[in-house]
Amino acid sequence: MLRQPVITKDGSDTISIPEMNVTYHSIHGAIQESMHVFIGEGWNYIHSPETHILEMGFGTGLNALLTLIEAEKKQTRVHYMALELFPLEQQEIGTLNYCTQLGRPDLQTVYEILHRCEWEKDIATAPFFTLHKKKEDLISFSTGLSFDLVYFDAFGPGAQPELWTKQVFEKLYNFLKPGGILVTYCSKSDVRRNMQAAGFTVEKVPGPWGKREMLRAVRSRESGVGSQNS
Repeated sequence: MLRQPVITKDGSDTISIPEMNVTYHSIHGAIQESMHVFIGEGWNYIHSPETHILEMGFGTGLNALLTLIEAEKKQTRVHYMALELFPLEQQEIGTLNYCTQLGRPDLQTVYEILHRCEWEKDIATAPFFTLHKKKEDLISFSTGLSFDLVYFDAFGPGAQPELWTKQVFEKLYNFLKPGGILVTYCSKSDVRRNMQAAGFTVEKVPGPWGKREMLRAVRSRESGVGSQNS
């Protein structure tokens, strides 16, 4: 499947898959979208000296890089698990300009390590950041771990409808700790209803540049809540 580099409107790069009519990030700005959706509306709502994050769709590694930077700023230890069936090739990674655009050329080597490091193992890629990448589909994925935060960054419902169902959100609900948060750029009404049917309390919040709204979903702090727990 052909993947092509694309420059988005904030000057940062993304990857396009013409065959699927999708891009890995918003064409209105890759960095601004990830900062708004996953850091601003997700990470900033977690207050813990140690945070466990699950990302659906490692992709370009931008969300992981931004989280690594935030962990460094806040001196917060992060355990970051990412699911990705189709990792980028080394030459594709080399075209992406995130460290330059962020004014952090010192992190270029770390960014490349995020992509190159071994799969299926905990890898300490920075003092406050441990990455565990899994070549596994979310539908078949299982774990005994619990997470504070889910970055749900799959391709949209039009491209991957099987990942936006009630059953998938039930699974993610049960991966989260009580009070845990799931954030996604998507704001479709049927997605919101599927999240609510899975047990989440769902809020529409302002979206990133070029998108009016996005969704933030919270697992109840009550025990025994959610379709699989009732």
